[in-house]
Amino acid sequence: MSNTPTTKKSAARMTAPAGAMGQRPSGPGMRGGPGMGMGMPTEKSLNFGPSAKRLISRLRPERTRLILVIILAVVSVTLSVLGPWMLGKATNVIFNGAISAKLPAGVTKSQLVMGLKAKGQDQLASMLQGMDINPGHGIDFGALSQILIAVLAIYVGAFVFGIFQARILNVSVQNTIFKLRKETEAKLHRLPLSYFDTIQRGELLSRVTNDIDNVSQSLQQTLSQVLVSLLTVIGVLVMMFSISPVLALIALVSIPASLALTMVIAKRSQKLFVDQWAKTGQLNAHIEESFTGHALVKVFGRSKAVEQRFGELNEQLYKSSFGAQFVSGIIMPTMMFIGNLVYVGIAVVGGLFVANGNLTLGAIQSFIQYSRQFNQPLAQLGSMANLMQSGVASAERVFELLDAQEQSADLDPAESPSNRTGTLTFEDVKFGYTPETTLISNLNLSVKPGQTIAIVGPTGAGKTTLVNLILRFYELNAGRITLDGVDIAHMTREDLRSRIGMVLQDTWLFKGTIRDNIAYGNPDATEEQIVEAAKATYVDRFVRTLPAGYDTVLDDEASNVSAGEKQLLTIARAFLSQPTVLILDEATSSVDTRTEVLVQRAMAALRKDRTSFVIAHRLSTIRDADLILVMEHGDIVEQGTHNELIKLSGPYAKLYQSQFEATDA
Repeated sequence: MSNTPTTKKSAARMTAPAGAMGQRPSGPGMRGGPGMGMGMPTEKSLNFGPSAKRLISRLRPERTRLILVIILAVVSVTLSVLGPWMLGKATNVIFNGAISAKLPAGVTKSQLVMGLKAKGQDQLASMLQGMDINPGHGIDFGALSQILIAVLAIYVGAFVFGIFQARILNVSVQNTIFKLRKETEAKLHRLPLSYFDTIQRGELLSRVTNDIDNVSQSLQQTLSQVLVSLLTVIGVLVMMFSISPVLALIALVSIPASLALTMVIAKRSQKLFVDQWAKTGQLNAHIEESFTGHALVKVFGRSKAVEQRFGELNEQLYKSSFGAQFVSGIIMPTMMFIGNLVYVGIAVVGGLFVANGNLTLGAIQSFIQYSRQFNQPLAQLGSMANLMQSGVASAERVFELLDAQEQSADLDPAESPSNRTGTLTFEDVKFGYTPETTLISNLNLSVKPGQTIAIVGPTGAGKTTLVNLILRFYELNAGRITLDGVDIAHMTREDLRSRIGMVLQDTWLFKGTIRDNIAYGNPDATEEQIVEAAKATYVDRFVRTLPAGYDTVLDDEASNVSAGEKQLLTIARAFLSQPTVLILDEATSSVDTRTEVLVQRAMAALRKDRTSFVIAHRLSTIRDADLILVMEHGDIVEQGTHNELIKLSGPYAKLYQSQFEATDA
């Protein structure tokens, strides 16, 4: 549709009827007034495995970059793992040199060891046997400096490769999230209006914003940490086994214990994370609803009720978040405790090995560093389980949106009317918002080009439903509607709605200039066409009085213009779109009598030479309509001109008389 989109009022009125009066059905997402009780979205257990697999599969288009990330990570981790081994060599140079300086010169290492054994000092002899000593000589600072330079180069290289790896990974993740946001936005435009009838706006916004942001953060942190941690564990294990298989086996004791505890804790926290993000969506929905209707909350004195409801939801979110974070937060200290126990075992056994000459001091120093490096990534993997569960829980909520049933696809090839006369025909139309309830049954109507059709009737009679069917917001259960001889179900929705203009009771204006708001009806319009539309709809006369004229910027609520001026702007927007069929849905009900005169004149100019449907509660405004349809319970019970219907003394006459009496009173 080239003009105004459906506003909050129309969306609220496009809900499924629960009965003949077109009341909306109850459901988890249905909105009440500010401060009223809100429905809770249905919670379900997190199907972690498939959801995580689906999330990771979205990275497939980035596989080239990810392969490069893995290569860079392997190089970076390899260099980092070599660092302690090199530092062990430096320790040996220092320790061997210090011991050698205290030994008598002129003897060889073997002579010294044999002498100690002869004196019964077998343990000291065994320790010296395992050392690279040169009696009488001190520390070899030349060898020490070469080792330290090599260590510096290794750590600098690990840092540089790590930076490149992190940057490329960041590009891959952000590209994936960019596509996810784009796909989500496109999905929203493909969803039928019935989907938005059953979900709160704040809940939907929470999925599109908070949940996607959480997925982004989780992917960014977990992919990097998990990859580096896994590679570090592998690299450190290789180095530990090369130093001492016995000590390596002691270190390996921590793996099954850590995995078992992680799985137990993670299983308990999965449901808590699902509940946490569900409660976040509920709280966002309440906040959005309450502050959108803030004035209404104040008018009806519902501030305390709103605050109480906020407190309840905030308390529920607190409990869910506390439980999820506390339970998953146990993983890190638990794994650190296990790591400390393993560290004690390594220190004791390693000390004995050094004393017996089975290991050098530098080797045990390297091994202790490796044991710390080994336990640290295991602990990081445990802490990543916290973030990973949270991210997958958010991903599942986004996937629920992406998996929602879409509106039926347009026919390909589609049909398009060859002319734009505005002839509309309803043939045996049957419609109901739910299969169990029929709102409109066997409706037949023929509208000639240029006619003004007024639709009247009590609330819930199906007036707006009839309009929604013309716009193809909902599909018919039976029958068909034709526009200029073509079944609208055979047209693309874009083609159909480009021929229809709509002006609603609730004005929708976005933040921007008055010129931009008018041009929304036709983005390609020239300045002259915009001004012409403004003059034809009495907008130009008040715009000229504004300091910035057409460049006046409207704020988010368009509070710097009056209600009547807002309505005139929406009419100008529809005028600029030059529609074949015009729909006016109670467009004058919210303005004063004086402004109504201008609005009526503007609408008269807009309706000229166009097929028009006018929904009005003020029957005095549609007396000149070419045809008046009186609807009750979804059916047309009367039709004719004003004078013809008055003479029938039927439902229309009673409605008109009741308004007349109310005016007199």
